[in-house]
Amino acid sequence: MRKWMPLLAVCLGTFMLLIDVTIVSVALPQMTDSLDASFSDLQWVVDVYVLVLAALLMAIGSLSDLKGARQVYLVGLAVFALASLACGLANNSGSLIAARGVQGLGAAAMFATNTALLAGNYRGRDRGIAFGLWGAVNGAAAAAGPILGGLLTEHLNWRWIFLVNLPVAALALIVGRKYLEGSAIRTDRRIDLPGTIGFTLMATLLIFALIRAGDDGWGANTTLALFGGAALALVAFILVERGKRDPMLDLALMRTPSFGGLMAGAVVFSAAAFANLVFVSVWAQSVLDLSPVKAGLILTPLSGMSFLAAGLAGRFLASAAPQWPIGIGLLLIGAGTLLEMLVTGDSGWTALLPGMIVTGVGVGIASPTLASAALAAAPASRAGMAGGAANTFRQLGFAVGIPVVGAILAGAVGRNLDDSKAFAGTHDVAELVTSGQASSVVAGLPEQSRAAATTAIEDAWAAGLDQVFLISGIAAVLAGMLVLVLVRRSAEQPDAGVPEYDGQSPAAESPLRTA
Repeated sequence: MRKWMPLLAVCLGTFMLLIDVTIVSVALPQMTDSLDASFSDLQWVVDVYVLVLAALLMAIGSLSDLKGARQVYLVGLAVFALASLACGLANNSGSLIAARGVQGLGAAAMFATNTALLAGNYRGRDRGIAFGLWGAVNGAAAAAGPILGGLLTEHLNWRWIFLVNLPVAALALIVGRKYLEGSAIRTDRRIDLPGTIGFTLMATLLIFALIRAGDDGWGANTTLALFGGAALALVAFILVERGKRDPMLDLALMRTPSFGGLMAGAVVFSAAAFANLVFVSVWAQSVLDLSPVKAGLILTPLSGMSFLAAGLAGRFLASAAPQWPIGIGLLLIGAGTLLEMLVTGDSGWTALLPGMIVTGVGVGIASPTLASAALAAAPASRAGMAGGAANTFRQLGFAVGIPVVGAILAGAVGRNLDDSKAFAGTHDVAELVTSGQASSVVAGLPEQSRAAATTAIEDAWAAGLDQVFLISGIAAVLAGMLVLVLVRRSAEQPDAGVPEYDGQSPAAESPLRTA
């Protein structure tokens, strides 16, 4: 048992940081009522966590090389626990959003170091077992998030989705301090602070612009100014990275068709498969009037099928060229998301079931291969950077996908409500409806108007979700085709192949190459 204590410490942290990506979605309607939050606030509660996680992942990976993965991981655990406490005690949406950002900082520290810690604490066959169990924990976190969030929200309250992290983090800290071995420190590495600032500023301004576009419109001065700022930050980031000896992201990798195609696929993968689930949960609770637990269960077919497909397909896809599992997986995600357009105004949750099953199969096929394909598409000397980039672009895809989906949904719901007779002459109804307050909107109307208003809201939500599913599905299909065209076997790449362990990426014998 002592031998597996380091694995326990790493898996506990990984489970928490991944589950906090999805656990929030089921609690959003209750948060809205408790904190009087707006639709934009809801998006930031979900998004700021993933944004900070994505923006700092590669920089903290470099920090762990300088300070040691063990120390960075334990500090990340402590920061995550304190931020979780602040989230649970938040008395307004602003303080909750700020605490979620700090939570993302702690999550980045854990996520950037977990593979290095496993590779440093285990050798030979034990390393393969450790990475296999760690991968299973990743899949279990995705499946458990909505269910655990629903149980805690319904039977306690939304604050417990954060407070439950405290005993888990305490156990991980105790076990980690006692059993985790340190990793080698590399004094030749430097933290790319200008690159980190430029990348973070670009991503933040882009997401802020997308959220404002949903509120103010795409042509509003504020929206255009934010998009302009994001473009300038991107140009500055590129200029800084081109002149660095040890950059956060080697831009030469992006010019390689295989690597560039993989990063594009990683962004669309997360955006198309997962971003809409946040709003599906709000629809289930505010329009279908389902409990938080039942709303969480609606999302489990996707994660369950993903877990099952990854296990069944792994043995058959281990020797396949990476473009096939990733490309076909994205095509299945696109097909499944398009199938979810079966939702109509009078549909129940079962209308989503066929699409979620197909999407889950696609996620299970594509997800395990993305990280190993990124490692193999880069030179061995850039393996750690390639692995960090793959994780960063996946998280960035989800972070960008949330406001894009939110803007599409809010626009479609608003147009449909404006065109309905039930809400003729009313204002700002769409903001309340999309933030999960449909029942209060209906309750505030004269009794003779409530039936028509309920039907109008159901139809508007269905129209909004259908538009989200359409655009997400098309994006996934196009990304799948792009991957099939651009990505090739690592053997066809110059200076590529399975990299040796460099302190950041799994060693060659790690099962993360294929799972």
